Amino acid sequence: MADDHALYRRGLEMVLDTEDDIDIVGEAGDGLEAITKARALLPDIVLMDLRMPRRSGTEACSAIKAVAPSTKIIMLTMSDEEADLFEAVRAGANGYLLKDVPGEDIADGLRAVMGGQSLISPSMAGALLSEFAALSRASEARPSMPVPRLTDREVQVLGLVARGMGNRDIAAELFISENTVKNHVRNILEKLQLHSRMEAVMYAVKEGMIEFS
Repeated sequence: MADDHALYRRGLEMVLDTEDDIDIVGEAGDGLEAITKARALLPDIVLMDLRMPRRSGTEACSAIKAVAPSTKIIMLTMSDEEADLFEAVRAGANGYLLKDVPGEDIADGLRAVMGGQSLISPSMAGALLSEFAALSRASEARPSMPVPRLTDREVQVLGLVARGMGNRDIAAELFISENTVKNHVRNILEKLQLHSRMEAVMYAVKEGMIEFS
């Protein structure tokens, strides 16, 4: 957990301590400390505040993705500004939750992200969908540029990711194993040199690799 308000961290700790399948392995009071702790602890997930001293949440997110690529990051913030959401996605965040969500929703969100899903607060989802649509229109209006080559199957998987489907649902849809889906997603991120599923979807829509309506 990375948040500069100790009282909020205590409250969040009380909520998550009641979940048998969630362990808090460390906490940080600012962005720089979050990077240091993530490098040392290699947590599965970091719950990250957006506005923190020394390094912002998005700066810390980018740095953590560089030193601990397998760590997933959920931004947990008071900001419902669209610009902050898009910046977090570009930084590699796997989720974006507002702090007014119930505690049990945070626990469920952690499980969803661990299961391979992306996570957006419902009140922010419309903004992201609008951005996808705008990117799609922009891609149609300009000449196509060379983009990294994805296989037909990888494009198919990416299209299902864009529909909000997790690895298990994608596997059922395509009649392949969940592990195969994970391999496809990993290959997609490596080819596009991106860090998160949401970032990959935004890039793919922007470049006209998939359609989003």
